[in-house]
Formats: sequence, structure tokens, C-alpha cells
Amino acid sequence: MKRVLIGMSGGVDSSVAAYLLKKEGYEVIGLTMSLFPSNNETSIEDAKIVCSKLNIKHYVFDFSKEFNNKVIKNFIKCYQNAQTPNPCIECNKYLKFGLMWQKAQELNCDYIATGHYAAIKDNKLCRIDSPKDQSYFLYKIDKSILPHILFPLNKYINKDEIRKIAEEQNLCVYNKKDSQDICFIPHNDYTSFLEQNLDNLPNKGDFIYHGKVIGQHKGLIYYTIGQRKGLGISYLHPLYVISLNKENNQVILGDEEELYTKIVNITDINILVDKLPSKAQAKIRYKSKLTSCNIEIIDNNNLRIIFDEPVKSVTPGQSLVLYDNDIVLGGGIIKE
Repeated sequence: MKRVLIGMSGGVDSSVAAYLLKKEGYEVIGLTMSLFPSNNETSIEDAKIVCSKLNIKHYVFDFSKEFNNKVIKNFIKCYQNAQTPNPCIECNKYLKFGLMWQKAQELNCDYIATGHYAAIKDNKLCRIDSPKDQSYFLYKIDKSILPHILFPLNKYINKDEIRKIAEEQNLCVYNKKDSQDICFIPHNDYTSFLEQNLDNLPNKGDFIYHGKVIGQHKGLIYYTIGQRKGLGISYLHPLYVISLNKENNQVILGDEEELYTKIVNITDINILVDKLPSKAQAKIRYKSKLTSCNIEIIDNNNLRIIFDEPVKSVTPGQSLVLYDNDIVLGGGIIKE
């Protein structure tokens, strides 16, 4: 019997994933990561109850130090550098598919599993045809562990199906609310989080529109590319944040058409296939549509992506993920 270690967050997705694995005949072991103090006790308790109901072993490991070093500190550093990060991607790389795989090997497991909506086909990471597809967040995982990953929810396209299975199996989490966007930030109020965790609050600076100063901004951390609302200035027509100039502490504003570009440079790349094609599709954020592009290899850590049609609000710090139809080719961090 093959043994699998599954990450149990205390939510309905991972709970149903554990049930499905057991139903398929695996020996299932649950693992819950203790990552940060707030709201963690409830999650751990719910995971314990589900594992008890499914009659599987359950472990809790304190990874709060690693989470702080690899995810939270990186999140803060990105904002200090006028970038907009995606902490879930770093968490998947270092914890859910990094440290958890280490624990799996210690526990003599053949596989690790999570409740992500994605698929592994022929040892390749693939997206699924569902609005819930989460393959975008997984492009940074180590290619070598792809043969050891299971995604039991890959056949399901909506959450209602998952909740129905949980209710039928009398799992206590069947009607539990979905988790918030960034787990370690209460109420998704990232600016308050940054204010509490930055050594120095950001300085005010100038709004620049077509080379002219037209007002003062509150500090670079309060703005992101494409932002129109909440700028705190009035003008003859709508203005958008085009870029953040850290060197001069300026928020550069422009008109909507200035948000579009065809060329995007990415760095810190991770490739999940043996060889990149010259033509692919890409997403510049989780919710964006797949857009055809050409790939130019600059060096081992940098790519230039040239889109067939302009893409809007390309944001440094976010991830650009490359696809060949359903297959995730890899991706990198948007540089400019």
C-alpha cells in the first residue's frame, strides 16, 4: 500500500482530499503546519477532528520560524522595494512542497498531497478546466518532486461538489468559510500589517504626471500598478498608477492606455519542463487570461516575454507563469 502525507489546513478542500485518497486505497497521514499565532488553533483542531473521523494519523509541525523567514520577511521586503508580492507562491515552494516533502521522506511516504485545484499528468504540472484552478500558484515548486505529488481534487471544478462530499461524509468542516486571500494578514488589510512590521514608515513623495508634480502621495507601499481609486487627488480625467519610482520616491501616474505593454522581463525563473518552447501562453496574474507570447531566453535566471497582444497593468513583484495549453512550463518574478 502506497503511503501519502497530505497537508491538512483544517479547511474543506484538504479534508475532502484526504477522504478521497483513503477511498482510493492509500495509507494516508495528515500533517498540519503551525505557521503563525492568529487563527491557527482553530485550524489545527478542525484538522485533528477530520483526521480522527477518517481514522488517519495526524501530525502538527511548528514551521513558524521558516514561514517567517521565507514568506513574511519576503513579503515585507518586496513592498520596501516598491514591488507587489504573492506570498502564497513562496509558501508553496518552501513549505507545502518543500518542508512537507522532507517530512514525507522522514515518515517513509511515497507521495505528498494537498487540496489544491491542479493536476499532475505524466509527471507534469497541469492546470484544470475550472475557475478554481490554482496551477498559477504552484509554478515555483521543485521539478524533481512532481512524480511524488498527488492532487485528489483535480477532477472537480467547483467548491459546491467538494462541500457536498464533505457533508455526505459528516466532516465537520463542510460549511466552513473559505480562507482569506493572505492567511497571515487579518481582514486582508495588508497596509496595516506593513505599518506594524516596517522599521520605518514610508515617506511621503510626489505624484508625477507626464513629468509634472501634481500632488503628494502617502508612501509607496499604499499603491500598486493599475490603481485608479484611492489616490487622494482630483484631476480632469481618471489617472492610473503606471509605475513606482523607489529611487526618487515618486508615484508615476498616467492615462489608461499607458498601462498596456507587450514586453515583460522576468527573473528568478523556475522551469518545470525539460526544454522551453519559443511560443507559449502566459498569465501575468492569477485572474488574468492566458495570452499568447514568444519566449526569449536571456540567461539561466532571466527571460523576456513578448506578448502577441498588449497586456494591462504588469506589476513588478507579481509572477508571470508560462503554459503550453494545459501544461505549466514554469515562470518567474516580473522585473519590469
